Amino acid sequence: MASSTLASSPFLPSLATPNHKRISLCLPARRLPVAASAAPKGAAAAEAARERRRFLERYGLNPDDYEEDTEPDPREERRRERRMRKSGRGDEGAAVAPARPVERRETHKMLQVLAGKVRRRKLLSPKDRNVRPMMEVVRGAAFDILQSAGGSPASLRPGLWLDLYSGTGSVGIEAMSRGCSEAHFVEMDPWVISEVLKPNLDCTGFLGASHIHMLRVENFLDNAEKSKGSGRYPSFDYISVTPPYVEVNYSTLLDQLARSPLVGEDCFILVEYPLKTDMPESCGDLIKIADRRFGRTNLLIYGPTWSAKKKGTILR
Repeated sequence: MASSTLASSPFLPSLATPNHKRISLCLPARRLPVAASAAPKGAAAAEAARERRRFLERYGLNPDDYEEDTEPDPREERRRERRMRKSGRGDEGAAVAPARPVERRETHKMLQVLAGKVRRRKLLSPKDRNVRPMMEVVRGAAFDILQSAGGSPASLRPGLWLDLYSGTGSVGIEAMSRGCSEAHFVEMDPWVISEVLKPNLDCTGFLGASHIHMLRVENFLDNAEKSKGSGRYPSFDYISVTPPYVEVNYSTLLDQLARSPLVGEDCFILVEYPLKTDMPESCGDLIKIADRRFGRTNLLIYGPTWSAKKKGTILR
């Protein structure tokens, strides 16, 4: 035999006997990519995992040293993103929009009472344009007409005043200064009420004779109509309507007033409205007694029939 002859030959060195001990391989953990679309599920997935372990053990490898790294499921990623957005955390690298600074509202004393007990008393008004007080020239003309139509040119006929869209309260305060015993103010802006209306009533001394209703005018009129006959709301001798021009439908508003129990039998309704607005000739049983223009503002007054007869003609 060739191999035994070579091994026993005196001319060749003896060869070491091969060592058949098992060699343990210490290899770093590897990641075996598996396509997500081909990944088995359920019982098939468990069987595939067992087969994989047997394959690695057959070659003397430790199955625990090998980690299976499947590509993330896009649907699961989208679900995770939605959960993050709902929780308010979002992606870690997402830019956070800066918080919008709260605009600070300020007041100044640009108005004054024109006549009566607190004549020339300064009144607060907001510096911003969210509240638009009636111009003093319009307010002065309105009360001159009301006093003349009521038969008392020197002062206002006593009664109750309802100031709708009151804002600064300058119209209702003017009414109490000229002789009204009580005024109700309807205003929906809490800042205007606390920082403008109440301080104006306090500085003129009319806070105790005033009632403030913090809600929308439409809701106030609806509540009064639903409470008709309950005595919850009084009927008024004067009602002033000075709304923001772009936020009111005058036809709807006057229809509400025409059927409202707030309108007394001898009530006067004062309405400030913009140009190119069609206004009805009457409001319920009240007729138009004055309609005047002041620049881009119109002043309309409805009153009882006897007030127009007393003047003999509609004031213009």
